[in-house]
Amino acid sequence: QVQLVESGGGSVQAGGSLTLSCVVSGDITSRYCMGWFRQPPGKQHEGVAQITRGGTTYYGDSVKGRFSISQDNAKSTLFLQMDNLEPEDTAMYHCATDLGGSPVRHIWAGCLYRNWGQGTQVTVSS
Repeated sequence: QVQLVESGGGSVQAGGSLTLSCVVSGDITSRYCMGWFRQPPGKQHEGVAQITRGGTTYYGDSVKGRFSISQDNAKSTLFLQMDNLEPEDTAMYHCATDLGGSPVRHIWAGCLYRNWGQGTQVTVSS
């Protein structure tokens, strides 16, 4: 049984920054992968950033150099620092993990994601 709760979304002008947080109900040390995904309006779901238990990171092509993923194991929290935001970044952002016994829902960058949060909306104006 795993729950994830995102926060930090909002509206920002192009070029601005936002930091998203995701609190996981279980001990974060039990996971292998954690990641951020997004779904822009009218677009398909896509991977944004991923970090493994060992600290290895992976980013989607569209956010490389602008977004940074990190984790605080003591607080069981995942972060996404978003800088130089663009209108194309407007989307519902979800965090996900491989924790739990649910069937695998999505595979991305070598990780098998089982549990997802409800999401937090990010809107970037031009």
